[in-house]
Amino acid sequence: MNPLKIFAATLFSKSEHSKSNVQTSIYNITIKSLSGEPVSFSDFKGKYILIVNVASKCGFTTQYKQLQELHELYGDKLQVIGVPCNQFGNQEPGDSSAIESFCEINYGATFLITEKVDVKGNNQHPLYKWLTQKNKNGKSNSTVKWNFQKYLVNKEGYLADYYFSTTSPLAPKIVNRLK
Repeated sequence: MNPLKIFAATLFSKSEHSKSNVQTSIYNITIKSLSGEPVSFSDFKGKYILIVNVASKCGFTTQYKQLQELHELYGDKLQVIGVPCNQFGNQEPGDSSAIESFCEINYGATFLITEKVDVKGNNQHPLYKWLTQKNKNGKSNSTVKWNFQKYLVNKEGYLADYYFSTTSPLAPKIVNRLK
């Protein structure tokens, strides 16, 4: 093969590869609130966003209290978003009304809670496709392992990091990023 063609093919290949790992912002994604209203992530420009898949019948459900505390402490620079999901042990079986009542009555949750979505699998919501796929977020691939896995998006709308369920919302590795 002609050396020039080999060089050109190599350049094209690298160019296509780098495009697949270009970091894109979360700001073109929307989701519905628990009440069915559209929520655009562009509304949170200039703030950190902590996205957590939540469930009302999980061993980690007490983290709602810590999420609310985080929301109260850093609400001026952080948007906490709870995303109900019923894909892990059928631990979020309720409808929107039941989820809302549970969160308010048991934890006084005033942070944003969205519609119930799939965070993995064939019906994965576009938000979670962006959060878990390096070719969309430009940072890393991940798999949502269980309820209360956390994803932190920086003030510019780019994925900063993710934390497994065992990480408290008030853990220093999350809070220190907000300071």
